[in-house]
Amino acid sequence: MPSESTRVTLLVTHTLERLGIPYAVGGSLASSLHGVMRSTLDVDIVADMRMEHIQPLVAVLSKEFYADDEMMKDAIEHHSSFNLIHYETAFKVDIFIRKARAFDQMQLERRRSSVIATDPEESVYITSPEDTILSKLEWYRMGGEVSDRQWRDVLGVLKTQAGDLDLEYLRKWAGELKVADLLERALKESS
Repeated sequence: MPSESTRVTLLVTHTLERLGIPYAVGGSLASSLHGVMRSTLDVDIVADMRMEHIQPLVAVLSKEFYADDEMMKDAIEHHSSFNLIHYETAFKVDIFIRKARAFDQMQLERRRSSVIATDPEESVYITSPEDTILSKLEWYRMGGEVSDRQWRDVLGVLKTQAGDLDLEYLRKWAGELKVADLLERALKESS
């Protein structure tokens, strides 16, 4: 990850950790760490944020980020998302509020620590390779199955993690998320 985007990501994740907000970085950063590296203009984070987290989060981040407390409140109420925009770099951090469905809970339970910076070494929680694949497949389907980037991210993780993936878990949740056909197609293409 380029140093500025790494620094901005760490500002947000360190704040989430200090405030006791469970999170996992997903999206293209997770797929890059598990698969094939690619550039990104933002970072996606799934977080289990509640109303009582809003004011402390805004208080800590508002000096360096555009952070709209009303947008946060709306996102929490509707289990949607809000963004934080770093003033200095314009790097965007999208925070997706954990939905009530079981898969979203599993993403946070199965998250793992991953080093994203050295000297000093810094880690963040990221979604597991399986959950990264499933989320990317779901986004691919919701986007009309036209995003080459999403599809390449899925194939990159499948190829890089081949032999280490929990295929039973993947197939179970692909069925639940209604992307089983896409998973089977991706498994064929990646082998």
